[in-house]
Amino acid sequence: MNSINRKKQDLDWGNLGFTYQKTDYRFVASWKDGAWSEGENITGEVMAIHEGSPSLHYAQQCFEGMKAQTTKDGSVLLFRPELNSRRMNETARRLMMPEVPEALFMKGVDEAVRMNYSWIPPYGSGAALYIRPLLIGTGENLGLRPATQYEFRVFVSPVGPYYKGGGLSVIKLAVTNYDRAAPLGTGHVKAGANYAGGLLSTKSAQDLGANEALYLDAAERKYLDEAGSANILLAMKGNRFVTPDSKAILPSVTRRAIMDLAKDELGLQTESRPVELEKELKDIEEMAACGTAAVISPVGKIWFKDQWHSFYGAGEKVGPVMLKLYDMLTQIQKGERDDPYGWTKPVAFD
Repeated sequence: MNSINRKKQDLDWGNLGFTYQKTDYRFVASWKDGAWSEGENITGEVMAIHEGSPSLHYAQQCFEGMKAQTTKDGSVLLFRPELNSRRMNETARRLMMPEVPEALFMKGVDEAVRMNYSWIPPYGSGAALYIRPLLIGTGENLGLRPATQYEFRVFVSPVGPYYKGGGLSVIKLAVTNYDRAAPLGTGHVKAGANYAGGLLSTKSAQDLGANEALYLDAAERKYLDEAGSANILLAMKGNRFVTPDSKAILPSVTRRAIMDLAKDELGLQTESRPVELEKELKDIEEMAACGTAAVISPVGKIWFKDQWHSFYGAGEKVGPVMLKLYDMLTQIQKGERDDPYGWTKPVAFD
């Protein structure tokens, strides 16, 4: 077994961007002839796969996103990793890939974090260790059929905030003219192809001065879907806290936790339902994007119907509801607040 490097890397932890940083180890397991290997830690970051691999030609691949946080006492916590395991397997079933057993998934995540201890940002830095489990179809193939071999890999990278500006910077979204996913398509799973199709939408939104694209439903183009890389949260008049719901929306682990906190800690009336944007726009007091990378990112303005629409503080300030939820969520993730839900899981280094 490889030894753990306990000496922290010489990085400017407080000024990290959301970019790839090569770390020392990654965990790899392979599936062949109907069975998974035990998996191992390797040092090489480059993957060599057959040119006929279905992941290259037919996008038979998926991924997850997670974070590890250092607490004040030096412990390292994961946040609800079992839900990421379940979501990856839901995606695997939809894409006709073999499921990754939860024990193997957790082993891979734990090993990738444990063996890269020196790359985990210290407590109070504002940074985190991003964890990327991925599953891809490999092996010789040409026709449109599932792969005969698969690779499960987990790599990590220290990262700062997802959106430029950091912390609770207020962002802008622009409603795009492109569709993200059809109701009975793959929008509800974390397939890589979903994101490739959104690159042009994001570029178009940025050309309008927004940070990212905001999608409407593909069927009627009037109900809120989600942002390019995050779910949507709405603090609405009447003490209501709403998240859009449809069969095309990816079920976010972060969103699930936030909805519980909004109900249990803030006493808000929580709803997961279709939201008709034009009809309900006037009732939205605060909006936010949420996800592992985005955490909770307040949305100050959205571009819709050829004009900007502002929310709390004329779109320049963070609203009180999103601020409270952000503080509660991040405090639990960093071990600064009691975790009555049992959401956090410590990583063992001994």
